[in-house]
Amino acid sequence: MRGRGKAARLGITLDMTDVSLTREGCAILRGISVRADEARIGVVGRNGSGKSTLARVIAGLELPDEGRVRLGGTDMARDRRAAIRTVGILFQNPDHQIIFPTVDEEIAFGLRQLGRTVAEAAEGVRAILARFGKAHWAGAAIHPLSQGQKQLVCLMSILAMRPQLIVLDEPLSGLDIPTRMQLMRYLESAEAQLIHISHDPDVLRDYERVLWIADGRIAQDGAAAPVLAAFTAEMERLGGMDDIADLAG
Repeated sequence: MRGRGKAARLGITLDMTDVSLTREGCAILRGISVRADEARIGVVGRNGSGKSTLARVIAGLELPDEGRVRLGGTDMARDRRAAIRTVGILFQNPDHQIIFPTVDEEIAFGLRQLGRTVAEAAEGVRAILARFGKAHWAGAAIHPLSQGQKQLVCLMSILAMRPQLIVLDEPLSGLDIPTRMQLMRYLESAEAQLIHISHDPDVLRDYERVLWIADGRIAQDGAAAPVLAAFTAEMERLGGMDDIADLAG
């Protein structure tokens, strides 16, 4: 497939081995093992299934209690420098990700983390703003921007660093249809492996591979069409039940 070829050319292999994580006595991830080199991988599951925790573990932001996550043979949680160079993560709420008051500062921060000089980072900021047709955002304050515009700032910050892997933790939730479509076009053009976590099967229908996470485990793993069909059927079955004891948080 076209996406698999792209991943192979970039030399990307995500390798998760027996990954488990427990918080306050509650198992969040349970023995997850995945080896993936596809360029576009989707992850579906109900609220509370462990999807967001999985995203943070893949990005090296949380250390699993057991098991390892490697990208290109490097352990992301134990080599933070490599993780910064290799993985970018886009969260659902950009306000939880943005830490600087201006667009320039936000984009430059990641480049400085990579060891770029002030001048090199400034040039990187100019380049990514020009690439997205947002040169007029140079020096602009972030707080007046819309939610979609803030999400674009976060995306530009990530792409400026040229990561090999981008983890998307439901970043399109809450955005209107045109904004979602525009951001997805930007994402699909990225020369990086995408792991896209979503509760919406429609977003992932064209992906090469989909993982269905349930109760911290992989319920199904395979081509998008059959996995999403099984997931949708199960969600409809649960939604048709009168017993509300199974409501997700």
